[in-house]
Amino acid sequence: WDAAYERELQTFQDTGDAGEIWFGEESMIRLIRWMQKRKIPLDSSVLDIGTGNGVLLVELAKSGYTNLTGIDYSPSAIQLSEKVKEKEGMSNIKFQVEDFLALSAELSGFQICIDKGTFDAISLNPENAVGKRKQYVRSLCSVLKPEGFFLITSCNWTKEELLNEFREGFEILEELPTPKFCFGGRIGNSVTALVFQRKK
Repeated sequence: WDAAYERELQTFQDTGDAGEIWFGEESMIRLIRWMQKRKIPLDSSVLDIGTGNGVLLVELAKSGYTNLTGIDYSPSAIQLSEKVKEKEGMSNIKFQVEDFLALSAELSGFQICIDKGTFDAISLNPENAVGKRKQYVRSLCSVLKPEGFFLITSCNWTKEELLNEFREGFEILEELPTPKFCFGGRIGNSVTALVFQRKK
């Protein structure tokens, strides 16, 4: 990931292009619309897990949200997100290098946690993927307030699989609509987007 974000950082410095938006623009719009529809207060604390280039938080800031934190274990990703933030003039976003599977104690008390593809990436780790997924859920429980919301977008997991992964400590609130496709007479989604609520 470091190498990928170093390339994106160089591209941004050369051209001003912030790079890849995971799952495309509509995935960001989907999350922001849900937050607006639910009337999530603009000062709610939001954590973007595996923030990458930070573009999602920039869009949230443009929508009026003021208490935004992005973490990524790649220092290059955080450098890139800082540059994107500066270019967009968004001073109310905090970025920090942080490994979600080995969190520092001061990260806690968030009302909303967002994941676009980070759980997918962790799940693909060839070393102890099951243990890493369990640690992810433990980390999520430690950063998200009881009754807080967890919005996850995944291209690797079905709704049923995600319900199983997050059954301890979370309940499903709703599934967000994502593009559908038809193959061999069956209809499916290439992306799953779910909203969970942390149990009390």
